[in-house]
Amino acid sequence: MALSAISAIASAQNDKPLRLAVAGLSHGHLWEVLSRLDRGDFEVVGIAEKDTSLWNNKTLRAKVDKSKFFENLDEMLDKTKPEAVIVYESIYDHLRVIEACAPRGIHVMVEKPLATTTEQAKRIAELARKHNIMVLTNYETTWYAANHKAYDLIKNENAIGRISRINVYDGHQGPVEIGCGPEFLRWLTDPVLNGGGAVVDFGCYGANLSTWLMGGRKPVSVSATLQHLKPQVYPKVDDDATIMLEYPDATVVIMASWNWPMSRKDMHIYGDKGYIYQDNANDMRVYSDKKENKMVAEKLTAPYNDSFYYLKAAVRGEIEVKPTDLSSLENNLIVVEILNAAIESSKTGRRVKL
Repeated sequence: MALSAISAIASAQNDKPLRLAVAGLSHGHLWEVLSRLDRGDFEVVGIAEKDTSLWNNKTLRAKVDKSKFFENLDEMLDKTKPEAVIVYESIYDHLRVIEACAPRGIHVMVEKPLATTTEQAKRIAELARKHNIMVLTNYETTWYAANHKAYDLIKNENAIGRISRINVYDGHQGPVEIGCGPEFLRWLTDPVLNGGGAVVDFGCYGANLSTWLMGGRKPVSVSATLQHLKPQVYPKVDDDATIMLEYPDATVVIMASWNWPMSRKDMHIYGDKGYIYQDNANDMRVYSDKKENKMVAEKLTAPYNDSFYYLKAAVRGEIEVKPTDLSSLENNLIVVEILNAAIESSKTGRRVKL
């Protein structure tokens, strides 16, 4: 067959919607699928959720035929044969889903973070490598134009010199306070099913971004203080976490909380020549050459602007997921190690060396 014909076949295949299955319906981020159902880049071929009461999602039922709903994950995978699975279950259950998908050669994208423990994370990596599948981790901040512009300013333009400090601020008023559903709260506030409270829910963002900005390096050590500022609301897990990562040449402080008076995902990056403040997904303030300039980051282009565009492009071989990328398995193994070290540090009152 001529190369032109092979190219045409590959192009036609890539134009087809990604065959996507959904594992679990209890995660509050399920809206990410619901809001994109009519877009055309993927089709939901199957949904696995053992709690059939969660099948009664009006948006989902209106657009996904009842025949595509299954109580059993293995049955769903065998009957619908998806190219990829997106996981909307507890963090603890990520491993169970990957154990089912990996031997079948099905790629997986989980919501952040990758796992609850380093043991789970290592097992996930072992399965992914043995069966040659991708396991991607999705963070809202991965698709922030301001983060990528900051990376470019630091790595390619040397706008602020060598990084010396990163302060990351993440969180909101609390999952109960902002009205998360009971099915989400059941595991989000459970120390086993979520692995912790705010330290896991929002600490992971800072661990992910700092690992990326530091070139995929692990910190030398981790220390943390976890607090229960609202024990009457969150009796089982922390609701406020301050995590410090020490590198040989920089310090990272991650402030993750369910006690902020507002929702926030912003970051301050300091170098020996200036600083970058990322105020939100698009707006930035850059101090360089002894002056501060406000900046609006240019919009990211597909497939790097959206988790589902990215997943499809990666599965179809249109892009390469590099080990240093925000969604990569390698980055997110370090994230889990950092979070587990933070929890250990808070319990022992000691700095944990990695």
